[in-house]
Amino acid sequence: MTYPDVANPDLLRRIPLGAKRVVDIGCATGALGAEFKRRNPRAHYIGVEQDINAAQIAATRVDEIIVGNIEERPSPLTDRISTESVDCLIYGDVLEHLADPWEILRSHIPLLAPDGIVLICMPNIEHWSFIERLLQGTWDYEPLGLLDRTHLRWFTRPATERMLRDVGLQPIDAFPRVFNPEAAESFTQTLGPALRRLGVNADDFQERTAPLQFVWRAALRTVTPLPLVSTMLAPVGGVSHVRVTEPIQALASVPTLLPRVVMQGEGEVDDDEPAGIFIFHRPLLAGTDGIARIRSLLSKGWLIVCEFDDHPDYIPVLQRPDILNFRGVHAVQTTTPLLAEVLRRDNPEIRVFPNGIARLPDPVNYREFGRLTMLFAGLNRENEWPGYLEALNRAFGKARDRLQIVIVADRGLFERLETPNKTFVPLCDYDRYQALLAASEISFMPLQDTPFNRCKSDLKFIEAAARRVTPLASALVYEQTAEDGRTAALFRTPDELESQLLNLVANPQAAKAIGDAARTYVARKRMLAYQIADRAAWYHDLWARREELHRALLARLPELAA
Repeated sequence: MTYPDVANPDLLRRIPLGAKRVVDIGCATGALGAEFKRRNPRAHYIGVEQDINAAQIAATRVDEIIVGNIEERPSPLTDRISTESVDCLIYGDVLEHLADPWEILRSHIPLLAPDGIVLICMPNIEHWSFIERLLQGTWDYEPLGLLDRTHLRWFTRPATERMLRDVGLQPIDAFPRVFNPEAAESFTQTLGPALRRLGVNADDFQERTAPLQFVWRAALRTVTPLPLVSTMLAPVGGVSHVRVTEPIQALASVPTLLPRVVMQGEGEVDDDEPAGIFIFHRPLLAGTDGIARIRSLLSKGWLIVCEFDDHPDYIPVLQRPDILNFRGVHAVQTTTPLLAEVLRRDNPEIRVFPNGIARLPDPVNYREFGRLTMLFAGLNRENEWPGYLEALNRAFGKARDRLQIVIVADRGLFERLETPNKTFVPLCDYDRYQALLAASEISFMPLQDTPFNRCKSDLKFIEAAARRVTPLASALVYEQTAEDGRTAALFRTPDELESQLLNLVANPQAAKAIGDAARTYVARKRMLAYQIADRAAWYHDLWARREELHRALLARLPELAA
């Protein structure tokens, strides 16, 4: 049988990102497992597949492959996996092929850990295309797809929910996969007169018949997700991606949370929606306006967190005496221990979540070794390079055509760098920055020793390392993570910068080895997946302690009690 070699994105984003053990039943060629392993390399991903050819491909992508038919006895799965050891059981377009999916689910449920979940992707027999085929008399089985001739069972959304409850699972949610909404709407309109004669509500009919499939999540016990809302500033330089959108997307895989992102100040929460955790990303909460925003959320029952990742003493607008960013919220989350100590002056409830990589991409650099590309990209780094300018010019003069540089946004460095092998790129979006980084061999990351910089995170290092780009970085900040000569080339002085850069150019194979080691470090230590359980646990702990935290907030800022 020929399987589509592509991961189902709606299943992928619902696999708990922090899962330690995942079992994918009917894994085909392992495309879903391969994509999940890019997000969580530590996870032990087990594929079960009866097709030998597909299983051989999957074996190169997942950690373990079990070849066999799950309906056979003895079971090829339950005999090899211990009970209560699986964080996620996946049935991606599988149950409809089984003679008795109820019995299979019952036999597999004991494998689930107490907090484990079941993921199911199931065709919807009510899809409008099925109805159209029946009306036109063109119902014929096909080799693949919804009319796969090996389908033995057909389910509607209510029928799937009944099956889950019958086997002892509690449905969490069902996501409709709608691929052609215009066709569904047109079909409903065409049937409008008949639907009215039959007493069928057209809106309800379209809602039932538009989804081609449903992706279900179910657990061993009832789950009531905690709402989690985060504001986001306009995305500049990737800060919003790394600190907001990627973590929120990751937290969406946690069944006990219901996260979403809203733009700062735009209809953030409704009066009648259930309250939960509200996160301000780099807000400006000041004076009467700031108090009003905080009071509005408090009156609706929300617990408020501030997300901030820079030293506030060196941001002019935050020097106002009426700033409430940190003392006017229940808790603060940040990126580094040093920054946490600074913020603790205004709020004792601090949690550090270092930046992490959401997905580990395949490297595309170091394809040729005769010429290396160095990237310099960073917001507000105009004061970081002047002390190194002479050393850079000497290095480029000696390297000649073996070294070129791409400079993003910083026109000053571009104009003062004495080399013809330079390219200027205006300030760009995050995807463009990532593409430029991927195409480079060296990432230049200078930092002057200032109190502001000492509190910075190592984000530039892990972004470069994830793409096998060799970090050429100041020892400040980066030496806390990187190891000179192994995962980075570190420098403290202009002379050390010149020497390190020329060594990388002269020994590109050694430079690549540093990039490879840095990428391995990120895969082992710095994936976003590895902190998702801690993030979720912290938010639930805050919510459990909300009365205590609210009393502490009013003690810091009594005017909020009005």
